[in-house]
Amino acid sequence: MKTDALLIFTRNPELGKVKTRLAKTIGNQKALQVYCDLLLHTMTETKPVNSDKFVFYDSSIIEDDIWSREFYHKKLQSNGDLGNRMHDAFETLFEMGYQNCIIIGSDLLDLKTSLIDTAFIKLLDHDAVIGPAEDGGYYLLGLKRNNTLIFQNKDWGTSTVLKATISDLAAHKVCLLDTLNDIDTFEDLEQSSYNLVGIKSVL
Repeated sequence: MKTDALLIFTRNPELGKVKTRLAKTIGNQKALQVYCDLLLHTMTETKPVNSDKFVFYDSSIIEDDIWSREFYHKKLQSNGDLGNRMHDAFETLFEMGYQNCIIIGSDLLDLKTSLIDTAFIKLLDHDAVIGPAEDGGYYLLGLKRNNTLIFQNKDWGTSTVLKATISDLAAHKVCLLDTLNDIDTFEDLEQSSYNLVGIKSVL
């Protein structure tokens, strides 16, 4: 067992249940395609990371998928809102004995192995590391110990999350990474490097 753990939060790739804001513009089938592409990108960029890696599924654990048990441990997210689920995931890993834990989602086309490596390095001499998202949330959160406060009383999915989280960490040493664009809407997709061929044909 390593001392570092990477937590990857995913949604099970099911038609009509992923990227619902994006689907309002391009339809459920294309939104599912985009999400599957994002999952594959996340897997490709996280596989080389020198840490133990855990995929947390939102509804059920899938054995025969891109997340090979050779490289990834598989767990199920707890119940409740996003804050509660993240808190419980961190708690699980810290109780297992990990010293540095980083959580990411699976909707960031700008995600790079080097970015995660940098976050783990920064976590060595910071209490927390945060990757701000352009929409006012965050795409990465690294902690050395669990912190209940930062997962409570947040309007998840809104532009207030990052500011409120940083406020909760005012007494701690925090490192902010580059601000990046996670993909929730068609506008996000247009601003990314995603190949829109085949997507715009449905508009």
